[in-house]
Amino acid sequence: MNYSALLITGLLACFAPVAPAAQDSTPQALASQKATGNWPGHGRNSGEERFSPLDSVNEGNVDKLGLAWSFKYPLDRVVEATPIVVHGVLYTTGAYSMVFALDAKSGELLWEYNPKVWRGYQGRGCCDAANRGVAVHNGMVYVGVYDGRLEALDAKTGELVWSVNTLIDAERNYTITGAPRVVKGKVIIGNGGAEFGVRGYITAYEAETGKQAWRFFTVPGDPARGDETDTISMIRKTWHGDQYWKQGGGGTVWDAMAYDSELNLLYIGVGNGSFWNYKLRSEAKGDNLFVSSIVAINPDSGDYVWHYQTTPGDAWDYTATQHIIVTTLPIAGKDRRVVMQAPKNGFFYVLDAATGKFISAGKFGEVTWAKGIDPQTGRPIIDREAADYWTDSEPKTVFPGSQGAHNWPPMSFNPETGLVYIPQQVTMEHFVPLESPKAVKTGVPNLGLEVPIVPETLAGIEELAQVYRGNLVAWDPVRQEVRWKQPYEHIHNSGTLTTAGNLVFQGTADGRVLAYSADEGVKLWEQPVSSGVVAGPVTYAVEGEQYVAFNVGWGGAFPITFGALAYRTGVVPDSRLYVFKLNGKAAMPPVERRTLEPPSPPPLTADAATLAEGKRLYADHCGVCHGLSALSANIIPDLRYLTPEKHAEFLPIVYGLRSHQGMPPFGGILEQQEAESIRQYIIQRSHDWREELQNRNSGSE
Repeated sequence: MNYSALLITGLLACFAPVAPAAQDSTPQALASQKATGNWPGHGRNSGEERFSPLDSVNEGNVDKLGLAWSFKYPLDRVVEATPIVVHGVLYTTGAYSMVFALDAKSGELLWEYNPKVWRGYQGRGCCDAANRGVAVHNGMVYVGVYDGRLEALDAKTGELVWSVNTLIDAERNYTITGAPRVVKGKVIIGNGGAEFGVRGYITAYEAETGKQAWRFFTVPGDPARGDETDTISMIRKTWHGDQYWKQGGGGTVWDAMAYDSELNLLYIGVGNGSFWNYKLRSEAKGDNLFVSSIVAINPDSGDYVWHYQTTPGDAWDYTATQHIIVTTLPIAGKDRRVVMQAPKNGFFYVLDAATGKFISAGKFGEVTWAKGIDPQTGRPIIDREAADYWTDSEPKTVFPGSQGAHNWPPMSFNPETGLVYIPQQVTMEHFVPLESPKAVKTGVPNLGLEVPIVPETLAGIEELAQVYRGNLVAWDPVRQEVRWKQPYEHIHNSGTLTTAGNLVFQGTADGRVLAYSADEGVKLWEQPVSSGVVAGPVTYAVEGEQYVAFNVGWGGAFPITFGALAYRTGVVPDSRLYVFKLNGKAAMPPVERRTLEPPSPPPLTADAATLAEGKRLYADHCGVCHGLSALSANIIPDLRYLTPEKHAEFLPIVYGLRSHQGMPPFGGILEQQEAESIRQYIIQRSHDWREELQNRNSGSE
């Protein structure tokens, strides 16, 4: 990994070619873009359909797509951004919230901006140093920065115009990974951190000045400080005990937003509770609003309008932060304005956009936690025997797991086929409850559960991999059924894009970009790329020529935490933006795949008690980034392959020697003896891995 790239400051904008001024992203501007071919908003239009009316690239000629240009990011880490394209300029982000403006036709770098996030701050987040993109409005570019800043840049030069700190408590583990949205002259951004003990909220700032316009809390806070609004007083009645507000409560708004200009409603997706464990969080009582809910807000005032909770009292990390789409569907023979979502819990929801009234839900994924959705109340019928781990403290294996039946990679809706294209996946998790809560600590996830266990052997991993599978699902939201699907060997595949050319585009975890016919799901085009793909692709036109853009860069929660499965993709860290056009002639960058060589660990000297302590401490402090059970996809360094020099520096590294490169400091968190126990456990896992690979390579069992 080339860490020298981290020194780029973004001040090169002063010497770069000048980008054209960014244009308005009001709902009116977003609504009609066929003439210009722009992709002006996160979901293209304010309802976030991710549908393009461009059809120059279509099912009859998509197999002629070739590379127009590519752009190499300075840091080979996770890339989750949806590019924004406005009048010939493409704006995108890489890891640690770095912003890039590129000529959309040639790929020429116009400017870049580095917000200079201290890399050690990564320890405060759950899911890599990701950023899902910018918003563009009236000559400014807005980016949410990983450490909690919201910043406005001049769209021509990349120079900083204003910066605000969005955090309500600097001691808590807040981050920003989501893309801001601009609605009626306000920039709206949420925060992440529920697993680490924070209180959720979303904030609107005046686009021109950065002045705070309103803030909407999603869960109640310390009752001694009083309730901010009547809405907080209402939802507090659905919480019990005092652990929820001491822990923070969760309910972070870390991704999904959509806006309906007809109804003047902003829809937000709210995340999981903190703790996950329902008994520890709220005495196993109450719905815990607005955890795992879609909430409609008046964007002018920030006032509550309605809510619908997808998973009342959520105990399985079934966030409702997944992509929200607002559109019109024929319901019971009449056109009806609706909100659609496929959250983690495995059910696809259609709600009335004006009132939040439940219309229908269908099971789009593998589900064991609920028997179905009550058609009268819209509430899930929970299968207590299968999924209730808290009442009797009995561990349960539940589908989906915390990775969900659909995670954050966005789905898309094609109004011409009437289908939604979902990056669906099959996941499970073994939930083992703790009897008592842990205190909130900087950078330490606190679930109220034991850290998940994954198989430690190659045979066990392969067995688990037969369960963890992905699909591209074409879903009929009116009939609530699958129209067609395409299977994948891995989960955590990219978001989708659909077009008037009867096409659906998607990237895969194992490093491919593909196109399918939107109506029937026939694969029409495939191109290997240099790394895994998780971001949503876009399409746009410049001077009448259509382009299709894919951000490529493997990372995020699944590859770094579930390395036991993610390493099977074979992809390596190599972050790039690929832009294709018909008959493109640019040379494709080289494609490499990871090969597994046995490590060369130092001798193992620890006794069984030390190794047991090291395994526990590793799970609590290291596994979220370096892989559960020390099994890594090598996105973040694979600790089983530490060199003798790194072993010699292990304690200084743990205490902050490499914090500027992304290794969070654990001074004040881990004692020296505890750090050494972790090192010994890593050495043990390195020896285990070496033996397994040698046996496999020699043909032994």
